[in-house]
Amino acid sequence: MLPSTNSHYNLPEFPILLVEDNLDDVLITKRAIAKGRIRNKLYIVHDGEQALDFFKKQGKYKDAPTPTIVLLDLKMPKLDGFEVLKQVKSDENLKSIPIIVLTSSGRDKDIDLAYKLGCNSYIMKPVSFDNFIKTIISIKYYWLTISKIPMP
Repeated sequence: MLPSTNSHYNLPEFPILLVEDNLDDVLITKRAIAKGRIRNKLYIVHDGEQALDFFKKQGKYKDAPTPTIVLLDLKMPKLDGFEVLKQVKSDENLKSIPIIVLTSSGRDKDIDLAYKLGCNSYIMKPVSFDNFIKTIISIKYYWLTISKIPMP
């Protein structure tokens, strides 16, 4: 069990962006965040184009906050996670935002490419809900408590 902390990052003004097209995975992630007592505001987009609009504050995302961390799926319609990584990490204003790939793919080719494109961490989605909760709590503990990340 990981220690409980009262990190100042675990607050609503330090938003988390979930980029996920699978509605079941969105629901599971939301439930895991609630079970993990993560109070940060969660924003959800469902494809790579929406993710880039969110990052660039375009269209319906013109008032979107800058995310503190991003949970990014790789296999999505329109633009996949690799293209999102490539574009975000090549943008001077966005590249310091930590992006955690959270995907079902364990292919070495996908892992290598994600890191080459600048992901900060690569995590395979656990199959069981209990393990998914543990994974989300570990992400919270590391990225919002231990690690020092840029302020949004």
